Amino acid sequence: MSSSTFSGDETAPFFGFLGAAAALVFSCMGAAYGTAKSGVGVASMGVMRPELVMKSIVPVVMAGVLGIYGLIIAVIISTGINPKAKSYYLFDGYAHLSSGLACGLAGLAAGMAIGIVGDAGVRANAQQPKLFVGMILILIFAEALALYGLIVGIILSSRAGQSRAE
Repeated sequence: MSSSTFSGDETAPFFGFLGAAAALVFSCMGAAYGTAKSGVGVASMGVMRPELVMKSIVPVVMAGVLGIYGLIIAVIISTGINPKAKSYYLFDGYAHLSSGLACGLAGLAAGMAIGIVGDAGVRANAQQPKLFVGMILILIFAEALALYGLIVGIILSSRAGQSRAE
C-alpha cells in the first residue's frame, strides 16, 4: 500500500478491531449467561409463587445491561479506527485491544456473578421475602464490576491517538 492511502502500521487495525469484537462478544456472553441462569431461577420460583415473577425479573434486566456496555465500547473503538484519515499505530491498536478486553472480560465476570446470585436469590426470595433487599444489593455490586470495566475501557480507548505528536 502506498503512504498516500494508508498511514501508520498496517497491522494495527487488526488489534483495534479485535478489541471491539472482544468487548461485544465477552460482554454478551456474560449477559447471556446471567440472563439464562437467572431466568431458570425465575421460572422455578414462578411455579411456587407466581405473584413474585415480575419482582424477580430484576436480575434478568441487570444481566441484559451488560451487553450494552460492550456495545458502547465496541462503537467507541470502531469509530476511532480510520487509518486513511489519521495515522493508526500499534500503540493505538493495543490501546483499543486492551480497552475491549477490559470491558468484555469485566462484563463476562459480572454476568456470571449476576446469574449465580440471581438464580439463588429469586429462589430464596420466594421462601423468605426479607431477602429481597440483600439480593438487590449483591446484584448491584456485581453490576458495578462491569461498570468498572466500562470506565477503564473508555479511559484506555481515549489513550489511542496519543502515541506520537502529529
